[in-house]
Amino acid sequence: MSTILITQAKLVNEGKIQEGDVFIRAGKIEKIGRELKIAADRVIDAKGLYLLPGMIDDQVHFRDPGLTSKGSIATESKAAVAGGTTTFMDMPNVKPAATSLENLEAKYDIAAKTSWANYSFYLGATNDNIEVVKSLDANKHCGVKIFMGASTGNMLVDREQTLTDIFTHSPTLITTHCEDTPMITANENWYKEKYGEDVPMSFHPEIRSREACYKSSSFAVALAKKTGANLHVLHLTTAEEMALFEPGPIEGKKITAEACVHHLWFTQDDYAAKGSLIKCNPAIKKQSDRDAIRQAVNEGRIDIIATDHAPHTWDEKQNTYFRAPAGLPQIQRSLIALLDMVHEGVFTVETVVQKVAHNVAIRYAIPDRGYIREGYCADLVLVDMHKPCLDAKETNLYKCGWSPWEGHTFKSNIESTIVNGKLVYHQGKFSDFKAGERLKFDRN
Repeated sequence: MSTILITQAKLVNEGKIQEGDVFIRAGKIEKIGRELKIAADRVIDAKGLYLLPGMIDDQVHFRDPGLTSKGSIATESKAAVAGGTTTFMDMPNVKPAATSLENLEAKYDIAAKTSWANYSFYLGATNDNIEVVKSLDANKHCGVKIFMGASTGNMLVDREQTLTDIFTHSPTLITTHCEDTPMITANENWYKEKYGEDVPMSFHPEIRSREACYKSSSFAVALAKKTGANLHVLHLTTAEEMALFEPGPIEGKKITAEACVHHLWFTQDDYAAKGSLIKCNPAIKKQSDRDAIRQAVNEGRIDIIATDHAPHTWDEKQNTYFRAPAGLPQIQRSLIALLDMVHEGVFTVETVVQKVAHNVAIRYAIPDRGYIREGYCADLVLVDMHKPCLDAKETNLYKCGWSPWEGHTFKSNIESTIVNGKLVYHQGKFSDFKAGERLKFDRN
């Protein structure tokens, strides 16, 4: 395996920015220092560039297997590395759903042959697979996903005893999609009676309401406190929910929270221009909600930032309200979208790194990743903070072919992405394909 020497980079790591060099050998960060005098097969002059740990995205939908008209592990992981994401964890609502160990391991087999990035996959919980949940290996599987609100894939878990059993007996991290389905169904019926099929997209946050979100997420948090479960609540969207989570560092927390990039960026006002392109579950809500979530990131109530990358075809998205699917693609631009928020003064770059890399490694107990440290896997991203990047259709790598940011010029650009010590993406070009690695966890 070739060696790489990165020189004069601004290393963003563990709350500090320091100029330095990084020497990579055999997939690992071997040496960090100033003015390293080490021969290397490739030297990257990174003067003026920022070197970050690669983003670890704990929530994606890469659509493999069975839904590959929308995307695949091959296409979406390639977009991911172009965007600075070196590791992903993929959700179970595919065909067949990953609700058995056999189906779960089949996804790993696909990734071992086609994924540009490192990977892990969630087991999907159902109302009747508690024994499968109990059989998970905490050091092999990233977690179990519970749809506590109906979304995409008919995997709703709505029996209270089943939820109690999962929270009590899961050997690994529990992640939840929290929305109250009966409340949403009642809202859907009201709006359908008033508008028929032509419900304006701007009513999506009223149908997938804040009350439905809070009822479900507060129940999940209460159940985790009662059972002692390790709970991670995904894609929170309301100001009210922020009070459910403790501020401060992630270390030692058994109940943690995640926000997604699109909920930190868009607001309810954007439905007028974007329509179904930003229809997602849970819904993008008011600017006051977005601002509260941003504040919660800085307070430490939101521990992790992810994407919930969920591609659908353009044609699917052109349907009326009830027929247009929920979800949007974004993983190619997620990191530079967050860096736009750094330019705006919303976050510091150190906070972004903490939420997309350090804290994910801590929460999921991923050894030797998520930091720029000697001996750690070389999953790294070089960013030019001051080089504009236009989101254009011709540079979009998603299989679905569209982006919610199309036409927007970001203020930063991904220059290079290194996965397991291999320079897989550099100045707009990809190296020869080499599959990423299956994540391991250290939860003993």
